[in-house]
Amino acid sequence: MTLTRPLPDGPVLFMGTPAFAVPTLQAMLDAGWPIAGVVCQPDKPAGRGQKLTPPPVKELALAKGLPVFQPDRVRKNPEFIEQLRALDLALIVVVAYGKILPQELLDLPRHGCLNLHGSLLPKYRGAAPIQWAIIRGETVTGVTLMRMDVGMDTGDMLATAELPIGPDDTTATLFPKLAEVGAKLAIERIPDWVAGTLPPIPQAHDQHTMAPMLAKDTGRLDWTRPAKELGDLIRGVTPWPGATTELLGQPLKIAAARPEAGGGASPGTLLGLDADGWRVATGDGVLLLTMVQTPGKPARAAADVARGWRELAAGVRLGESVGAAGGT
Repeated sequence: MTLTRPLPDGPVLFMGTPAFAVPTLQAMLDAGWPIAGVVCQPDKPAGRGQKLTPPPVKELALAKGLPVFQPDRVRKNPEFIEQLRALDLALIVVVAYGKILPQELLDLPRHGCLNLHGSLLPKYRGAAPIQWAIIRGETVTGVTLMRMDVGMDTGDMLATAELPIGPDDTTATLFPKLAEVGAKLAIERIPDWVAGTLPPIPQAHDQHTMAPMLAKDTGRLDWTRPAKELGDLIRGVTPWPGATTELLGQPLKIAAARPEAGGGASPGTLLGLDADGWRVATGDGVLLLTMVQTPGKPARAAADVARGWRELAAGVRLGESVGAAGGT
């Protein structure tokens, strides 16, 4: 990514934590921006061994020899604020850092704090905008470059970029695509802001929607809902927390599915099994389950799971917590 506009006129601090933020930091480095340091969340245990693991942004920063700050908190942390004040910052760029910043931090850089948010604001303010855009059946999403204030994604907008949501997109596939769109937007438009040629646009606050953090039970399937809504939910909670139901007395995860026309049976009834997968009646239409996961096993084609499950047959009900256990 090549920058043709002037660089920011002083040190830039980058604040971000997950993989979504990595392309923007990489683009800034590639363009030669004067990155004074990187702030990210503390290392966290991960994996079966719960090994303390650095976040993706920290890994990139260390590989590039950048100073890394990992404060436990940014609010009521005068020592951290003074560390940043000493950098004489021109700009702070924030991408999925994970915390709301206090006013004293927002006031530090000469050109303010800019945030790259994973939605077309004012829609989907909050911690999980990409997931909720899929869950709500949106066909277009995007990123917004905004000037930060002390609210949750309430600041003035500076620029946006759109991205279609494909019918097979999940959170796992949409995240990296949107991250690249955001990196390009940041590199192209932040110099305009620094130059004073990018006017801020207030959000239409009466049109906002929220995108709260997902919970472990967000993906629990209610078979009385329409097949289209269930399919969107499954895509939005993949890979985490995953779509869940019960079948023949055991938990079942749905890794992939698509809605179809049809029905005529009580919601949750298994209508049939074939090489395409399992067809389940819903409140409106049929949901074809193509990839499922039984306890202790990886996700597999539903047709393959059915071949090893003798109790599984048309007429059984999904979503019921009682019944004969089975599965392979």
